[in-house]
Amino acid sequence: MRALITGKDGQVGTHLVKLLSTQEDVILLALNSHELDITNESLVKKHIADFKPDIIFNAAAYTAVDKAESDIELAYQVNAKGPQYLAEAATHIGAAILHISTDYVFNGDKDGAYTECDLTEPQGVYGQSKLAGEAAVAKACDRHILLRTAWVFDENGNNFVKTMLRLGATRDALSIVGDQFGGPTYAGDIAIALIKIAKRITQGDVVEYGVYHYSGLPHVSWHEFAEVIFNMTVEQNIIAKKPSLTSITTDQYPTPAKRPHNSRLSTDKITDAFSVEASDWKAALNNIQSYTG
Repeated sequence: MRALITGKDGQVGTHLVKLLSTQEDVILLALNSHELDITNESLVKKHIADFKPDIIFNAAAYTAVDKAESDIELAYQVNAKGPQYLAEAATHIGAAILHISTDYVFNGDKDGAYTECDLTEPQGVYGQSKLAGEAAVAKACDRHILLRTAWVFDENGNNFVKTMLRLGATRDALSIVGDQFGGPTYAGDIAIALIKIAKRITQGDVVEYGVYHYSGLPHVSWHEFAEVIFNMTVEQNIIAKKPSLTSITTDQYPTPAKRPHNSRLSTDKITDAFSVEASDWKAALNNIQSYTG
């Protein structure tokens, strides 16, 4: 498999590189935003034409949810136009593109988990730009997988787990939003899922292209997620005592961008199609020491 990864330094990109670079049957080209600006159409098409990948993993994205409300043009350039250029170049050489999207394409008002068939209605610029990217990829390349995920974390990136550990080390009490619900998702599990799909494609298996959801179980609130994080931190002797956690409402913690109250994603489709199980996010926290660096 000839694989090209964009956004190699991000949470998912880092794990894709780590996993694929050790596989003898993979020829890998991994690039960060300095090495390939995906909003530069001519550069995108040149890199892809020269390398001729079988699979393009697009892990590049503009993810500053609140900043996107004022940085609209750049959000759309990175999240919509860039993926479009990648998908067009993929079509030109007959490659498949695996593109990461988000729960923010939904309004968050549904009861229960969102399926791939549910109507999209993003509430902010970030979600709107990601939905535009989905549409652009689907239009430009028939051989596409759009993987929506949520609440991504790992040992290295800027994420909720790292934030909780940093704040918990210096504060005795924290207020955490308790009326937003979703499935925390370990970035390494997302990478494993994408690679499994990519191998099915490159092996010539019959694959149903389109939209898939992938996130973690069990579903929890941010407050419940924080409780688990700190319980594990105490159990593993990282801190002596966990801070007092108070559950607050979204209205009590206003942000420039509206967050979905419900980010639960059903993973039934990806499990049925590719035997990919939901992310076991609690298992991903078993070595919580690795998140404290």
